[in-house]
Amino acid sequence: MNKTSQWNSVFTFIMAMIGLTIGIGNIWRFSYVLYSNGGGSFFIPYVIAILVMGIPFLILEYGLGFSFKKSFSNLMQSIRPEFEIIAWMLVLFVFIVVIYYMIILGWDFAYLLNSFNFGWGNDPASFFTNYVGGSSNIISSQTIILPTLICTLILWGFFWVVSIKDVDNGIGRVSSILIPLLFVIMIFIFIYSFTLPGFHLGITTLLTPDWSALLNINVWLAAFGQIIFSLSIGQAMVYTYASYLPKNSKLVDEVLFVVIANTLYEIFIALGVFSILGYMSISSSIPMNELISEGTGLIFIVFPQIFNEMGMMGHIFAPLLFISILFAGITSSFALFEPLLSSLCDKFGLSRKKGVTILTIVACIGTIIFSTGSSSYLVSVVDEFVNNFGILILIGIQAIIFGWFYGVEKVMPVLNEFSTIKVGKTWKFILKYVLPILLIVVWIFGVANLIKDGNTFKIIVDVIIVILVVGLSLLFTKMKPKSQ
Repeated sequence: MNKTSQWNSVFTFIMAMIGLTIGIGNIWRFSYVLYSNGGGSFFIPYVIAILVMGIPFLILEYGLGFSFKKSFSNLMQSIRPEFEIIAWMLVLFVFIVVIYYMIILGWDFAYLLNSFNFGWGNDPASFFTNYVGGSSNIISSQTIILPTLICTLILWGFFWVVSIKDVDNGIGRVSSILIPLLFVIMIFIFIYSFTLPGFHLGITTLLTPDWSALLNINVWLAAFGQIIFSLSIGQAMVYTYASYLPKNSKLVDEVLFVVIANTLYEIFIALGVFSILGYMSISSSIPMNELISEGTGLIFIVFPQIFNEMGMMGHIFAPLLFISILFAGITSSFALFEPLLSSLCDKFGLSRKKGVTILTIVACIGTIIFSTGSSSYLVSVVDEFVNNFGILILIGIQAIIFGWFYGVEKVMPVLNEFSTIKVGKTWKFILKYVLPILLIVVWIFGVANLIKDGNTFKIIVDVIIVILVVGLSLLFTKMKPKSQ
């Protein structure tokens, strides 16, 4: 890793960190999670999850990254040599995420290019299946979907140009431009959505509380799962970005600022999304429950249908939505890419440019695999396994390693030195006792769902991923560092 890599200002770091946490999941996932887990009452477990898990773990990652100034694999190896393989497994799982994440951005880019003239026509569902994302529920044709492949490779080209530069001049500069623009677009969408006829129906549908949901364990698990997903905790991204921090950083204060910005963003986006769905329900006489969808269905099918109904404003609104998804996604993809890059460059003495180039080529090969007629289905299968099985259990293992083998109290002086808000015994107790139990419980439920919903194709894909991740982790662990 380039030891001179450093953010040149707190603003640049915070913009990069907000870019890390704010991703496409905030736009298409949170509103559905909020609606389907008790509406307004969901904010109680949601806030508790932020306070008990999100903030404490992020503070720990900031402290570790700031203190060690080394790659994640190097950190784990220095705690205990046998822990190095755990680090490689985690950063490889996160790298798999960035490959299919960029595919989703490729879909979005294709829609952005078609948004000016509504190229999806009167049947956005058929457009998505035939020209962009392929099937979402069956194994379809293995023919390459050229629009998806070309759009994604263009994005990888842009990604390479930005990432080969030092973090401040590359990722930092792009994030400092895109994140403020993203918030401006979000504010415009939010304000305009509240002027639409029927917005009140959408807001009421979203926020009407179901207090009985608080007695459902799955609702609480959904809240903790959302925070893991939304804040990207325990995935070595926050740790890696924090390792580029300059001295005299107010670590705890910066964590709180990033968490507040991310939380407000996804709440406002959810209100905007449901305001627009309320408008669609009123204008087309379609019941709200038939419009509410998650993920690709919401963004690439339901919203284009709404834009078709909006007339001239649809031609303004559609590009803004797809641009905001692109901005949110590309800044998150930089962070997803960084942990493996940092670990490889650190251990094997690669220059940043060489490391970025090698990994970008590997990712482009992966892009071809995800660009077939089964693109959407394959993305959902890999996403479910990587997040619910691979990353989750490794976050739980990290909590145990940092709490019991390393000792979180070692980073408390660094965290408290310049921060306005201090951490103490409560923070230590949460990390050592509460977090490991919570994370492992969430993981068990995730694995149970994987087993329940599994089929032959899913099992084959999961086994291939495990073989790749474990095999490469063993290889990288056994290989001697360049310095030896």
